[in-house]
Amino acid sequence: MRKLTYAMNVSLDGHVAAPADDLGWSVPSDELFQWWSDRVGATGLALYGRRLWEAMSSHWPTADQQPGVTAAHVEYARRWRDMPKVVFSSTISAVDGNARLVTGDAVTEIARLKAEDGGPMDIGGATLAAAAMRAGLIDEYVLLTAPVLVGSGTRFFTALDDWVDLTLVETRTFPDGVLLTRYETRD
Repeated sequence: MRKLTYAMNVSLDGHVAAPADDLGWSVPSDELFQWWSDRVGATGLALYGRRLWEAMSSHWPTADQQPGVTAAHVEYARRWRDMPKVVFSSTISAVDGNARLVTGDAVTEIARLKAEDGGPMDIGGATLAAAAMRAGLIDEYVLLTAPVLVGSGTRFFTALDDWVDLTLVETRTFPDGVLLTRYETRD
């Protein structure tokens, strides 16, 4: 069975994006960017909601061809293109690159993918992650908390019907005060 992790940058007040999907507050340090790149390199399958897919797929397929690109960005772009992806959406009709589109029930498909053999899976996009969270499918939560309050926007966590007990398994501080906290769900 595959492990499913929900990992995102988050503001101290719990948002993954400010209003109008503004991510300007979450520009990573070089060390944090390398952490994300290594994570992408180790991901067996990435699950994306539509909005996150559109943001990532509009930049990373050709990011390594931009003028003045850094070696770290070249590496990330290559890793991102190589990583298998599943995009969940009922509003788009096609995806490209190393991705496939699922238009049906996300929870059913995520449960099926978890039951397969293979490397670890990451889920990205707050709406998609919320469905998996409510269904009890997420095994690990990784919050990269930035020292900023954005006031409102898209929240990392959704409302739940029941408690989810977690065990803290890692903490790490990055430059600029970003704090990684990694929790595993308890059975």
